[in-house]
Amino acid sequence: MERTYEYYREIFKDIQMPFAFVDLDLFDQNIKDVLKRARGKNIRIASKSVRCVSLLKRIFEKDSQFQGIMSYDALEAVFLSQKGFDDLLVAYPMWDEKRVEAVCQEVQKGKKIVLMVDSLEHIEHLNHIGQKNDTVIPLCLDIDMSSNYFGIHFGVWRSSVRTVKEALTLCKKIKDSKFVTLYGVMGYEAQIAGLPDFSPANNFLLNAVIRFLKKRSKKEVRKRRTQIVSAILKEEFELSFVNGGGTGSVEITSEEDLVTEVTVGSGFYSPKLFDYYKNFRHLPAAGYAIEITRIPKKGIYTCHGGGYVASGSAGIDKLPFPYLPTGAKLDPNEGAGEVQTPIRYNGPLKLTYGDPIFMRHAKAGELCERFKELYLISNGKIIDKVPTYRGEGQCFI
Repeated sequence: MERTYEYYREIFKDIQMPFAFVDLDLFDQNIKDVLKRARGKNIRIASKSVRCVSLLKRIFEKDSQFQGIMSYDALEAVFLSQKGFDDLLVAYPMWDEKRVEAVCQEVQKGKKIVLMVDSLEHIEHLNHIGQKNDTVIPLCLDIDMSSNYFGIHFGVWRSSVRTVKEALTLCKKIKDSKFVTLYGVMGYEAQIAGLPDFSPANNFLLNAVIRFLKKRSKKEVRKRRTQIVSAILKEEFELSFVNGGGTGSVEITSEEDLVTEVTVGSGFYSPKLFDYYKNFRHLPAAGYAIEITRIPKKGIYTCHGGGYVASGSAGIDKLPFPYLPTGAKLDPNEGAGEVQTPIRYNGPLKLTYGDPIFMRHAKAGELCERFKELYLISNGKIIDKVPTYRGEGQCFI
């Protein structure tokens, strides 16, 4: 399913730029490939990487192996619950009382929304809010999966729970609290799932070191997650799910017997950062187009807008990538700008004023924060136009 500049230019010849789109033929193939990679495990969809209700529904319709959503904010989970989704895990701890009360209202309706905890303070606070709202709040215990080598913190700063003792202390606190209940456990190995093997932001030596650390960390992650979950089960706590993984680690996480589900989000759109993994390759299903409005010099085509930079540590790997025409590049001195983006191109195609440059965002769902709608295409035609979260008037964080 190789795509060409001419293919997309013809499809979008009457569409005002800038615009964002999803190629459903590639999107659906990514869904199939994700299912294969998960090796029969249930898949929880990371809504952060999709941010479009219509496309979330499309994924669920493809296979019953997709079970549940991992949301990034409590109000997002409430929004999705009211859109008809259920089995919603909020991936990050929520402290704001109004957010938690909104969750309680959905739980009272019989909906399943699970909140994340990793401290005694989280549990006590949520128990207090649950008591005020006469609601038992389901909780998930987040365990830290990062590694420490040679004084280097290899991973992300998330949970404070690293040992069996720390995990059991929190589980017992939940058990002794009347208005919260333990529902699941999550251990996200971000340093494996979200860190490319060959990042363009790093030199050869640093990428080699990262690959070495990832390989070593895999063994540590498996051991820690197995030990903690086994200890929780041994103490006769009931768990509805054990969650792990991300797009970059689906295969290795699926191999763990105690893991009941893996999380996938970025794999459906497959943004530019996911071109730099060695064990898998999904198809570039999402992109956006910016319009050539200046030609200041032969081989330089300056476009209107385009500076949609991804979050995370600053670096060239977080910049959007000129996708088509093949051979187009950002100008190294200007990069992608808020109101204009110069593109260098000396290939065989003749470009002129009003032509599009097709771009890929570095990360997945963040692109939808810039656009109110997505054009959906299939078999060389636009078949629909659907709202993103922004298009539905939603901005959660």
